[in-house]
Amino acid sequence: MDDKLNVPKHVAIILDGNGRWAKAKGMPRNYGHVQGAKTVEVICEEAYRMGIQYLTVYAFSTENWNRPRDEVAALMKLLRNYMENCIKTAEKNHMCVRVLGDKTGLDEDIRTRIEELEKATRNNDGLHFQIAINYGGRDEIVRATRKMARKLQSGELQVEDIDDKSLGDFLDTAGIPDPDLLIRTCNEQRISNFLLWQLAYTEFYFTPVAWPDFTKEELIRAVEAYNHRNRKYGGLKEE
Repeated sequence: MDDKLNVPKHVAIILDGNGRWAKAKGMPRNYGHVQGAKTVEVICEEAYRMGIQYLTVYAFSTENWNRPRDEVAALMKLLRNYMENCIKTAEKNHMCVRVLGDKTGLDEDIRTRIEELEKATRNNDGLHFQIAINYGGRDEIVRATRKMARKLQSGELQVEDIDDKSLGDFLDTAGIPDPDLLIRTCNEQRISNFLLWQLAYTEFYFTPVAWPDFTKEELIRAVEAYNHRNRKYGGLKEE
């Protein structure tokens, strides 16, 4: 990788193509999800080595509950195992792990494992790794609005105090900088209800590579493409 590259501080990834990748190999969709989980571990390490400070992945959306029951059950089993193994991985790589999404919609044992994982890693000074589980961008904004409404009712918040920063403090990503770069794999070109508030000025990169085949080299290509973008944030910059 070129040492002169401007490495984005925060990269978000929509992990797409696990099922299609498995089907193309004559394997069940769940096989693709297992391989995709392994790819997450690899990319976490590579991202940190590159100098990326925050990595956020879309693991399970609020809409994914509509998938076939056996696939959802297999994903939840994989999630349980991943939460347990992630503590060991986080300790080795000093990752600070945080789960985004509506945790109340998850089984109690998964919520417990998430709490244990976040508590065990909160003081780690390595990669800040966010996993979006039972997450939807619209749902996040609705939940944030409800929290604000309760503060208004109690008098802890005044109407005049509401602005984009104060609303951001009620989001799942409070305290986390907005993504500089969003990557979506498997050639899909939409954001699928992911980080709707946070992606306002994010650069997008789409690749035909399915998530299980995503490598360090693919990550570098995405960062190289990011380096050719002119980020204006609504203003003007010299070309």
